Amino acid sequence: MEYVPNIIFAIILIIGIGYFARNVKKLIRNIKLGQDLDVSDDKPQRWKNMSRIALGQSKMVKRPIAGFLHVVVYVGFVIINIEVLEIIIDGVFGTHRIFSKIGSLYGILIGTFEILAILVLVAVILFWLRRNVIKLKRFLSTEMKGWPKSDGNIILYFEVVLMCLFLTMNATDLQFQAMDSGNVISQFIAPWFNGFSESTIHLIERSAWWIHIIGILAFLNYLYFSKHLHILLAFPNTYYGKLTPKGQFPNLEAVTKEVKMMMDPNVDPFAAPPEGAEPEMPAKFGASDVQDLSWVNLLNAYTCTECGRCTSECPANQTGKKLSPRKIMMDTRDRLEEVGKNIDANNGEFKDDGKQLLGDYITNEEIWACTTCNACVEACPVSIDPLNIIMQMRQYLVMEKSAAPMELNNMMTNIENNGAPWPYNQQDRLNWKNE
Repeated sequence: MEYVPNIIFAIILIIGIGYFARNVKKLIRNIKLGQDLDVSDDKPQRWKNMSRIALGQSKMVKRPIAGFLHVVVYVGFVIINIEVLEIIIDGVFGTHRIFSKIGSLYGILIGTFEILAILVLVAVILFWLRRNVIKLKRFLSTEMKGWPKSDGNIILYFEVVLMCLFLTMNATDLQFQAMDSGNVISQFIAPWFNGFSESTIHLIERSAWWIHIIGILAFLNYLYFSKHLHILLAFPNTYYGKLTPKGQFPNLEAVTKEVKMMMDPNVDPFAAPPEGAEPEMPAKFGASDVQDLSWVNLLNAYTCTECGRCTSECPANQTGKKLSPRKIMMDTRDRLEEVGKNIDANNGEFKDDGKQLLGDYITNEEIWACTTCNACVEACPVSIDPLNIIMQMRQYLVMEKSAAPMELNNMMTNIENNGAPWPYNQQDRLNWKNE
């Protein structure tokens, strides 16, 4: 019977980590549904971006208040959970505060954790007030109704409960309080329990300990279903982020080669291709569904924090257009999840469900509202690129469906006929100088 708690703890730990590993495997599977994209260039710069943006939170602090609060929660929550390692060792082997053997350094560590726990509580409460009382405009968009709104609050409640359990666990640990080292906050909470018997205090401490570790495992597995998956994915996403200038769009190699051939007077357009040459035209121009996007686009979708900075900076959105870069990313993620569930339900094969990202989730009106100004890309704190997805869907509409807006079709016709976007004969293009 002595080892029963350790066995129960090990079983809970295995189940929690096992379920998390299962979801990570599914996550990787879904991301790999995207098209291959070579992002192996300039690794030093990529490591630098990841260190600066994901680890250093450099883009978060561009908005000082939200940025500072986020850094507090980020640093506090990550560092405090270092103690999880001690909890796991204690739980598996039946020890108690195994790291206390390192002496005074242990008190410094736990003291730092307790101070951070209070700072996290303050920051989380302020985040809750901004979201639910002050009601910042970027949290009230159409796409932030229902689950996205609830998710934002649930994670705050999670953090409050975990921080309170951590402090309660320390305050009711009589052995830890007797050390009088590291209990910089919990020493003021401990007197709340003076009226209880020693056995009751021990029961409270053990209850807080168990609920704390179970809560952390629950939080870990909740991440897959939450926008807070960015806690894990911000690092690879910033590493694989775009390195080329924001105004530079990629060219389709097949189209580039065809244009060059058309402009080469030495090329016979009716000549048969060289023997053994394979056609290089892609199966589809642009993207109409998530499988047509690159795996980096899909990683972007899963990394989206739903913070709304992109949408709040979007000039199209500010002038009342339906476009919301945040919604583009949320829709891409939702469609990808739907495709993943389709594959799970059909023994690893995707069965055509008659749906696609473009049309069923994202409308033509949304993507044509984009001004391609890159404001959303610049604003994103974790290097997400909604514009790349928008441009691929535009490309699909133009090159596969000939479904460009009339204004764009007129412009392209003018360029083809007159060498300029305006409906003037080439001989008349300079007449404006005389006006």
